[in-house]
Amino acid sequence: GHTIGQARCTSFRSRIYNETTIDGFFAATRQAGCPRTAGSGDNNLAPLDMQSPTCFDNYYYKNLVARRGLLHSDQQLLSGGFSDSQVRLYSGDSDAFSRDFVAAMIKMGDIKPLTGNNGEIRKNCRR
Repeated sequence: GHTIGQARCTSFRSRIYNETTIDGFFAATRQAGCPRTAGSGDNNLAPLDMQSPTCFDNYYYKNLVARRGLLHSDQQLLSGGFSDSQVRLYSGDSDAFSRDFVAAMIKMGDIKPLTGNNGEIRKNCRR
């Protein structure tokens, strides 16, 4: 789902200034719009996918392979764990990504959420 969208500077500031698992050119490009100092530019936005920010495609995964994941949590998908093979597959095979994304969305659409007194309404979605 992160192939389209944007993130606030506060969400990726630590990554672009402190992490080593990031492409240097990419970090410098993002730093131009996200100052190091907290409170400065906090609401500045950057696309999650710099290559094709408004197109639904597999560049998100290509960016991860190139160490250009904007969010720390995204780049973790390619960090020597079980998801590495999936990232590499999707980065090289846009049809596989599209097929699997459709299947996942259909599966999510079949989830029966709790409603009424059985459900939960969150005033703060982060909690």
